[in-house]
Amino acid sequence: MNGRTLAPLFLALTLAGCERPAEAAPGETTDAAHPQESRTIVVRSTHVLDGAGNDLGARDVVVRGDRIAEVAPHGSARGDAVYDLAGRTLIPGLIDTHVHIGWHFDRSTGKTHSGRVQESAEDAALYAAANAWETLQGGFTTVQSLGAMVDLPLRDAIASGALPGPRILTSGIAVNAGTGGPDEIRAHVDRMAEAGVDAIKIFASASIRDGGGPTLEQAQLDAACGQARAHGLRSFVHAYDPESVRRVVAAGCTGVEHGALLDRPTLELMAERGVYLDPNIDLVLRNYFENADRFLGVGNYTEEGFAQMRAALPKALAVFREGLQVPGLHMVFGTDAVAGSHGRNWEELGYRIREGGQDPMAALVSATSLAAEEMGIGDRTGRIVAGLAADLVALDGDPLRDSDAYGRVAFVMAAGRVVRNEPSAAGAR
Repeated sequence: MNGRTLAPLFLALTLAGCERPAEAAPGETTDAAHPQESRTIVVRSTHVLDGAGNDLGARDVVVRGDRIAEVAPHGSARGDAVYDLAGRTLIPGLIDTHVHIGWHFDRSTGKTHSGRVQESAEDAALYAAANAWETLQGGFTTVQSLGAMVDLPLRDAIASGALPGPRILTSGIAVNAGTGGPDEIRAHVDRMAEAGVDAIKIFASASIRDGGGPTLEQAQLDAACGQARAHGLRSFVHAYDPESVRRVVAAGCTGVEHGALLDRPTLELMAERGVYLDPNIDLVLRNYFENADRFLGVGNYTEEGFAQMRAALPKALAVFREGLQVPGLHMVFGTDAVAGSHGRNWEELGYRIREGGQDPMAALVSATSLAAEEMGIGDRTGRIVAGLAADLVALDGDPLRDSDAYGRVAFVMAAGRVVRNEPSAAGAR
């Protein structure tokens, strides 16, 4: 995205927050006179996957306000607006458990943003809002951004309806080796909790570009995850190698991000202790390779670092395949989306199915109800069931048979508000 587009994009984002009426179609009606809070909307599809592993066939999903009121027999429901999605597959809004919603390429250098390039708070917010819009248009109605402080006002603006975007959960500023000893780490977690974060992010190992070895001692991890629990917050830990992850498990943390160097015994230990794994195995690395000139020269994005990432790619895939064979291991969907990959989150799902060998229904569950469970919002979203948020996405095609269908988003409803509605398969992307 060119920086010159920020101002008009902001206007477009603001206008896009208003619900668009459905395109005219046989049997379809709209009535804009009813306020969104009191309207009954029917989303009708000939193929509904509920996000919990069930194929419901043809159904009407009845929406009132921002909630699903009922899942009714196909053709039976009546409402103020009816969206007839015949021939499309309706799924819950997708969930990405690991993004960096504010990461972008600087307008002046074309490089990934770093502290060496000054930018205004307004520009930072607009880049993040643009990324949020692209992510939502790609069918992701919830993301967890791990994380930066710009995430918090963006989260709140989207939640209030002031801006369109996915529901955002964020960790703010992460704990790392520079945070200090256990006391300093507990104080940092206290500050993040006071700021209103939804989770705590912790770096327990070096970047994969630097070998991925441990960076935090057991006492530091105990302090970070223990203090998070004291505040009722979940804890997500950047960790690659078995030793780092064994410390994470011992500390009672919620989940491990990456884990590209893990072995079978460590995966089994995670399953035994109920620690989630978010293996980012494709998009983040491929995006780095595709945009190498925009990352090289910034921080540890060096030729040596890129060589480390290339070496890690087959290892990460092997860990994912091994994880599929470990009973009870919960592997959720996350991409680690950075500059250049927002809106492309779905590509990771296809890779997991095609290259990783994951069952297509299990892949969908990992990006809906299982992801919601890991993020502590399983009672709010992640399934098509009465009482949960009306987060709905329709695809041109059946993702159980064609993983590329995730890239053909035709309809998006976020918390009861329609933000995308393509008139036909030819208009979908």
